[in-house]
Amino acid sequence: MVKHIILWKLKDMPEEEKAERVKKIKEGLEGLSGKIPGMTDIRVITDKLPTSTADAMLDSTFESENALKVYSSHPEHVAVADTFIRPYIQIRSCFDYEI
Repeated sequence: MVKHIILWKLKDMPEEEKAERVKKIKEGLEGLSGKIPGMTDIRVITDKLPTSTADAMLDSTFESENALKVYSSHPEHVAVADTFIRPYIQIRSCFDYEI
């Protein structure tokens, strides 16, 4: 099994817009549940403490490193990333590890 953790810091924008962007990221990615072969869990965490330096976190689990590769290029994932994530992100940090 492989964990795939992403932290995003959004570009500077009004707080109302940022909240809407984070909501769209959560809905888009969690909407992939059950649609990507080898993905066993996907959650986007948006309730953060004021000490956080990121705006949202992806916590996902895959059956294998190969399943993570399938996810990264899967058309439904790419559509979500291109529409709701990439245009609005200032910083993206990724940490993948075996469990």
